Amino acid sequence: MRAHLIDGTYELFRAWFGSPSARDAHGREVGATRGFLSSLHALLRDESVTHVACAFDHVIESFRNRLFDGYKTGAGIEPELLAQFDLAERAAAALGVVVWPMIELEADDALASAAHTLAQDPRVEQVVICSPDKDLAQCVVGERVVCLDRVRKRVLDEAGVRERFGVPPGSIPDYLGLMGDDADGIPGIPRWGARSAAAVLARYGSIEAIPDDGAAWDVTVRGAATLARELTARRDEARLYKALATLRRDANLFEHVEELEWRGADRTLTESLCSEIGERSLPARVVRWRN
Repeated sequence: MRAHLIDGTYELFRAWFGSPSARDAHGREVGATRGFLSSLHALLRDESVTHVACAFDHVIESFRNRLFDGYKTGAGIEPELLAQFDLAERAAAALGVVVWPMIELEADDALASAAHTLAQDPRVEQVVICSPDKDLAQCVVGERVVCLDRVRKRVLDEAGVRERFGVPPGSIPDYLGLMGDDADGIPGIPRWGARSAAAVLARYGSIEAIPDDGAAWDVTVRGAATLARELTARRDEARLYKALATLRRDANLFEHVEELEWRGADRTLTESLCSEIGERSLPARVVRWRN
């Protein structure tokens, strides 16, 4: 079997920017939820999708905000998008998908934890993390755990991670810690960019293993002396940024893969939600009902 893990937060954002605006009978914006519902159902129509779960940032803030004041928050997110998180969770549940609404941890932590657990199960042939988020590249293991960009229909296995980022999956947190990640509010270390971080980490593997003295580096990188000086002066910051970018794998989400089996949509919940948000066509297209 293959297990599909969906980044619900990413999918809702994608639907917000890619779906037309729509309002329910009370004037509430529901366009992103309708887009999300349609996209998720399209995935479920694929016969290879037999075991599936969807993780959401039920609240945007997490334990990482206590570690670093500059880490991402819900500030700046359109209120009409933020108000649809609950609707999107209900949409996924209505379609019969297991939903993990994360509060203390993030949706990415849930996906990383689930992927780690599922990869240990010999019955699971492959774990597919449905997200193009570069944070999740650290979860990739050979061809057993991969990331899927559903829009571009691109599968990222371990060889693909190395080709795209220049480092193996295990070095992705170090890579993001050095160059930063604007999406998560991680500033990175001054002067360090994608190329320099990839080149140095391809040789040393981790931030901790990079020598303080650029003259001692046995890899050719433009501006090595300056890069080394900046890193040496900000070692503690670099370690913090790496910690922020490192996904947790200890979330206790399920015990057995059978809990993720997709048995069909819940007719009552789906029809009720579709009526609520004015999505009239989807119930007639549902490929399988569980009741």
